[in-house]
Amino acid sequence: MTETTTNVQVRGLTRAFDDKTVIGGLDLTLRQGEFVALLGHSGCGKSTLLKILAGLDSETEGELSVPERRSVAFQSPRLMPWLRVWRNVVLGLPGFPDRALAERYLAEVGIEEYAGRWPKTLSGGQAQRVSLARALVREPELLLLDEPFGALDALTRGRAQRLVADLWQRHGCTVLLVTHDVEEALLLADRVLVMDGGRIAYEAEVGLERPRDLGSPDFVRLRGELLRRLGVDDASAHPLEEAPA
Repeated sequence: MTETTTNVQVRGLTRAFDDKTVIGGLDLTLRQGEFVALLGHSGCGKSTLLKILAGLDSETEGELSVPERRSVAFQSPRLMPWLRVWRNVVLGLPGFPDRALAERYLAEVGIEEYAGRWPKTLSGGQAQRVSLARALVREPELLLLDEPFGALDALTRGRAQRLVADLWQRHGCTVLLVTHDVEEALLLADRVLVMDGGRIAYEAEVGLERPRDLGSPDFVRLRGELLRRLGVDDASAHPLEEAPA
């Protein structure tokens, strides 16, 4: 990984819906191979920014430079129920990709044996792994994750977090993770951004060795500072959804 190489460059980005400005004059730089987490209260523009970076929203103003090879995984896996798992993985790829290609990436996320199944037979965690395989099969330089663990139970969520960390280290792509969970951000990211008022209001370099210890003084300090920046007074609070509006 070359951290000094810029992967994403955003300057003065603005997105308005009718008379409401959701993103206003936002600046953002992501380095090649960097894992960045984006925090912020609901409605602050996090998901809108991710959709813009993914190329799903082009009605913007400002300068935007992103890699051509990019993919996104959402909180909902968004699998096509009429297609078997392997066909969901390669859906939208050019040419006629075969089952072997899908199985290779399903193996990366640990569920190659489910290639021939229908999506309705999968658990939530398994469906999310299929979504990750579908994102990775495109060999992205930029991987965008929009709260991909939000609907999972605590045990499955922890496994999915470790899986994403392993995949990131294996592939070396830049990752931008949108999340409401401060601990999740600190467990996974090199850098954590706080979005407020349609802009990046605060950023923190994590700089902790992996795997990270939730009870270490540095982790607790960073967690407390991020919660404070988010307006959460109770340092025992965990998910951002518990924060006051």
